[in-house]
Amino acid sequence: MGLKEKLFEKLEAKEESMIKTRRHLHQNPELSFKEENTAKFIEDFYRDQDVKVTTNVGNGYGIIVEIKGKAPGKVIGLRADFDALPIQEEADVEFKSQNDGVMHACGHDVHTAYLLYLGEALIELKDEWTGTIKLIHQHAEEVPPGGAKSIVESGILDDLDEVYGIHIFPMLDVGEIGLISGNSMAGRSNFDLTIQGYGGHGAMPQTTHDALVAGAYFVAEAQTIVSRRMDPMDSVVVSVTAFDAPGGYNVIQDKVTLRGTVRYLQEENKVPAHEAMQKIVKGIESSFDVTCDLDYVYDYPVAYNHPEETSYVDDILSKSAGSYFDKIVYPKPSSGSEDFAYYTVKTPGTFIHVGAKPEGVDLKDVYPNHHPKFKVHEGSLLISAKTLGDVVLSRLES
Repeated sequence: MGLKEKLFEKLEAKEESMIKTRRHLHQNPELSFKEENTAKFIEDFYRDQDVKVTTNVGNGYGIIVEIKGKAPGKVIGLRADFDALPIQEEADVEFKSQNDGVMHACGHDVHTAYLLYLGEALIELKDEWTGTIKLIHQHAEEVPPGGAKSIVESGILDDLDEVYGIHIFPMLDVGEIGLISGNSMAGRSNFDLTIQGYGGHGAMPQTTHDALVAGAYFVAEAQTIVSRRMDPMDSVVVSVTAFDAPGGYNVIQDKVTLRGTVRYLQEENKVPAHEAMQKIVKGIESSFDVTCDLDYVYDYPVAYNHPEETSYVDDILSKSAGSYFDKIVYPKPSSGSEDFAYYTVKTPGTFIHVGAKPEGVDLKDVYPNHHPKFKVHEGSLLISAKTLGDVVLSRLES
């Protein structure tokens, strides 16, 4: 029996434990930068295993597990995130979140569970492969500044030759694996805008400097950043996602606050989008006789899947298509963002999509990531573990 077959056999034997662990994590979600119990659970999992475990890596509860093979060789990183979201769960499952207002609505419970048992299987076989594998159990993917950047900056991954990760997506069928070469997920900037005017009586607007009307103008004008200031061949999104202007029927408030997000699939559009918004804000100050405070934060970079490493993964998985998964698909890049991007800024690698559409649900009825009724097919756990195991053993041997 070959090494991959041994690994797959071990993973199949661990599938029930994977699912049980995933459900435990799902019932006990923790928000970004507050994942103390989740981190302890992960640390305890490796406690009696022959590996080096480094905790509290980066700006939070990051954990790096170093597994050394029978001899020196390539060093490859495998990453899974473990934070949850501030969402009240509405999914119809027996293992619903027990933490009010907190939910694993993006599959990070799945990511953590499969990597734990893939790691355990690789440890059990470490006398049969060459090189070093670093398991990256990452905190705080969901909230800026995220955990990945600080883990990279800590230097603990400086020796990586390659890095790989997986994200499960219910918009892909179970058995489908998605690969995207090049820019795969959008870079992200977030903004908060406070507009200070001069309030007064709703019946006498001429005596006010109406911040609400100025805010409404900003919402409309911000759409021209994409339609009139960006190359139509590029992908840029500007969304105002909050507009807070409470008041009575006869009161014009003196201040409004807005916030939103900017996404771009070309890193070179990051600064021009910011500059365009600054120009709009300055124009609003002049036109409406208000003052504006724009807090614009550059966040996660564009996620870049290195073409060479993506091609390696494509070749590796093409040989396995029809066995533990059905087929490879090639989705469009996503306007969603991921701080896995920080790993591939420094180290060649790729981010793999694994299908997790719930059984018996039409695609049009699937609840997407970050929805309170988000659900996944638990068959995606074993597929994810085998996929990353297939990739890492092949790349260590290359």
